[in-house]
Amino acid sequence: MSRSVRRYAAVDLGASSGRVMVGRVGPDSLELTEAHRFPNRPVRLPEGLRWDVLGLYAGVLDGLRAAGQVDSVGIDSWAVDYGLLDADGALLGNPVHYRDTRTEGVAEKVWASVPAEELYAATGLQYAPFNTLYQLRAERLTGAHRLLLIPDLLTYWLTGEQGTELTNASTTQLIDPRTRDWASDLAQRLGVDLELFAPLRRPGEAAGFLRPEVLEETALKGPVPVTAVGSHDTASAVAAVPAAAGERFAYICTGTWSLAGLELHAPVLTDESRAANFTNELGLDGTVRYLRNIMGLWLLQECVRAWGDPDLGALLLEASKVPALRSVVDAGDAAFLAPGRMPERIAEACRVSGQPVPESPAEITRCILDSLALAHRRAVADAQRLADQPVDVVYVVGGGTRNALLCQLTADACGLPVVAGPTEAAALGNVLVQARPHGLVRDLADGRRLLTRTQPLTRYEPRGRADRWREAEARLAGR
Repeated sequence: MSRSVRRYAAVDLGASSGRVMVGRVGPDSLELTEAHRFPNRPVRLPEGLRWDVLGLYAGVLDGLRAAGQVDSVGIDSWAVDYGLLDADGALLGNPVHYRDTRTEGVAEKVWASVPAEELYAATGLQYAPFNTLYQLRAERLTGAHRLLLIPDLLTYWLTGEQGTELTNASTTQLIDPRTRDWASDLAQRLGVDLELFAPLRRPGEAAGFLRPEVLEETALKGPVPVTAVGSHDTASAVAAVPAAAGERFAYICTGTWSLAGLELHAPVLTDESRAANFTNELGLDGTVRYLRNIMGLWLLQECVRAWGDPDLGALLLEASKVPALRSVVDAGDAAFLAPGRMPERIAEACRVSGQPVPESPAEITRCILDSLALAHRRAVADAQRLADQPVDVVYVVGGGTRNALLCQLTADACGLPVVAGPTEAAALGNVLVQARPHGLVRDLADGRRLLTRTQPLTRYEPRGRADRWREAEARLAGR
């Protein structure tokens, strides 16, 4: 291997699995291979739904051993959840899963202190019942000395150093997106002690070195630095959108969730934006991820689990033969947030709304994919209107790029070309940030140029009648 090529370990933790990917980056090359993949299975305890964070950490260590010698390590994961440490740095309990029910009714208590309008004007964060702020109001902080978001917790165990990476911190509802710092006045009004958080880190900054014990367990030779990346996986995924400089684009990060929106240079903090439930999360290089959360392929994942894990390719082929837009549901409805009985819940939603009730797995799958495409259409249209920023193309990145039917339906629904890829967007964005200290990638635009030259992309042109999507949209809205 050329000495100008560097190897980076990207730890990418999703809601259903974790993986350690190895990125090889050279002056004009970018390759990604999987070193190790491991399950991420939440555990339902008597006290509620919890993450098996020790199992995840073991998977990370196994992955680093499988990766072999690397020039840096970076970690990204889902947002909002955290671990609490005592004064000695020991974990106080298993981190609570964001799908746990403990935050039911908590938002209203927060709004009694700071109305929702003021909260949005200060932080630009959409309402979601599991936002870190609401979790903190439901939390017992007895004995807690430090709060570390999930990727920061794993980084601490690897290095012994504590920090709070900014892109993930912006999902706590305690960051001012204009200053890109803590919203101190808001935190004081809400009784949140910001000393609970470790100092902020920016993507690209050093986060420490692997501890001697970690080096021994992974058979790596030190020193091995850990680099702060866009530790919110969506921040890393958006960094891997292969858009050209100056291109007017929207993005959809697809996986368990669909995150659909625009990349901006300033937040949109209007009350109209709040009412539309758009969020202003922070991205790389001073950008803002202006997006809406949509339930995503979680709906299909839960159905597939209920059906006993049938062959997904065959199921999608059958779904493609089902008449389009026969029945649709609101893919952003919190009623679909909890696990369990998803086929029955989707069928019931169609029944209540007076639509034909999908019965077979293929019919339910088509209902889900049509509904997701319709939600993508609404989010892309609303984002353009609210930010006053038109787009010419939609980039779809993440696991959903493997679902050709969903990509085509999204192009049809949006009436715009869809460019799908890369699939491992979060891991690639993670790697590109790690490559910056070595001078292999200069900035966001430079990384995207490298992606365009090296990663396979598929283009889908819109087809069919746009009025059918408008009719489905009106039907779903009850008009």
